[in-house]
Amino acid sequence: MKKIVVLTGAGISAESGIPTFRASDGLWENRRIEDVASPEGWHRNPELVLDFYNQRRAAARAAQPNAGHYALVELEKAYEVVIVTQNVDDLHERAGSSRVIHLHGKLQEARSTRFEHLVYPIEGDRIELGQTCEQGHQLRPNIVWFGEAVPLMERAMEETATADIMLVVGTSLQVYPAAGLLHYLPSGRPLYVIDPSQPSVTRRGQVHFVAQPATVGVPQIAKDLLAQATMS
Repeated sequence: MKKIVVLTGAGISAESGIPTFRASDGLWENRRIEDVASPEGWHRNPELVLDFYNQRRAAARAAQPNAGHYALVELEKAYEVVIVTQNVDDLHERAGSSRVIHLHGKLQEARSTRFEHLVYPIEGDRIELGQTCEQGHQLRPNIVWFGEAVPLMERAMEETATADIMLVVGTSLQVYPAAGLLHYLPSGRPLYVIDPSQPSVTRRGQVHFVAQPATVGVPQIAKDLLAQATMS
């Protein structure tokens, strides 16, 4: 069974009604990125940061997976599929994808501000100031903020290095280190880039651009790949 690695970005979640992280005006939901997505912002005003993510969490819970998410699930009928996502929502899991690597963390989890390995599922949509881990330290969103290490990056690189096919969906390929995953795809393996903006790709070999949103482009490519698997 061939292996497909899929890198997904904000574009696929946006089609489910979740605002994209990077706005052209440098704001995210009318907040400066550095105020709500950096360790410095957290130290300045943890209450603001908690409230911001509590609102995002509620919005994500209300959103539903779209045709792009479900098409990736369909691929598991004929391929080993590993999804590497830059998104912090759980739409891939709710659609039914069985292997999802969250590079930037999970909105539905909290972790200790002191001990990174102490991670907890959030009951409901809120983390409150004063909620602590078992060691007595304040809980924060289990999100990788700007300036923090991306702990699952090495695992994502290893998965990409053994891929037969790679799909890139709904990402500008401007966010590193995630964008660098393309360099780990073995030479000669096909790469499909599904995004209306057709992001720039510096790669030799088979690059197939599909200038469509995820809800249109992913089902189209999934149908083609499933047909290829049937014929092989």
